[in-house]
Amino acid sequence: MNTTIEKDMIPATHRAPRRIDWAKVGSYAFLVIIALIYLGPLLMLVNTSFKSLGDFFRDPIGLPATLSFENFTTAWSQANFPRYLVNSFLYTVIATAIFVVTSLFVAFPVSRGYVRGGKIILTLYVIALFLPPALIPQFQLILNLGLYNSRIGYILLFLVNPIGIIILTNYMKSIPRELDESAAMDGCGYLRFLVQIVLPLIRPSVATIIVLHAIGIWNELILATIYLTSEWLYPVTRGLIVFEGVYGSNWPALAAAVLMLTLPMVVLFIFLQRYIIAGLTEGSVKG
Repeated sequence: MNTTIEKDMIPATHRAPRRIDWAKVGSYAFLVIIALIYLGPLLMLVNTSFKSLGDFFRDPIGLPATLSFENFTTAWSQANFPRYLVNSFLYTVIATAIFVVTSLFVAFPVSRGYVRGGKIILTLYVIALFLPPALIPQFQLILNLGLYNSRIGYILLFLVNPIGIIILTNYMKSIPRELDESAAMDGCGYLRFLVQIVLPLIRPSVATIIVLHAIGIWNELILATIYLTSEWLYPVTRGLIVFEGVYGSNWPALAAAVLMLTLPMVVLFIFLQRYIIAGLTEGSVKG
């Protein structure tokens, strides 16, 4: 108490100057540089999308003289973007929903050891992460099933994802086994137990795999190029290639199209971001 009073009585001119924590300053400077590297292209994209074509050619990196929304109108009406967005929305929502449900029913018995060779199954999923995609056998299977150039065939390509099973399995290991026994004693069925008890407890991991899987489907271009030949079935990424071929010299309109392609996944991430970190960190340390 006295020491504090004595320090307060010392004039500010006689106090020792605070030492600058150069390590903290360097850390913040490094984070700012990394943030600019990541945000720079996005800000450039937004800036270009609001420019007219004349403003862009006069000053490609400068701020727009006037905000022009004509680029978004061009991309929306003249490039069939509504149809492409609807196709991507259908592919993403249906495939992600089926993937989450099937992953839940696979991950729970594996995490609990209710099936023989559960550890081997999980190990195989981990190995599958490092294997290249089997495009040729996959193509032959879709072709022989008569599902080439169809929505069903394209959706089937996204129903399996090893990272989702791994995250769910490791996260479920953090749930006490006593819940299983209590539910069984109360007469709770298996399906009801998974939906009403397990699913609310693993919301962070479910949100994580939803975002990862949905972004992967939404941004997919190679499979859309291989398996879809009808323009009516194109997702938005494939439609963007068509748009680029027609309006390749109109960079502001192309930037507006890319911005519209990115926006839905940004909105999804904003709504689920609070669960994502918890799902990844919890799933990474359990095993």
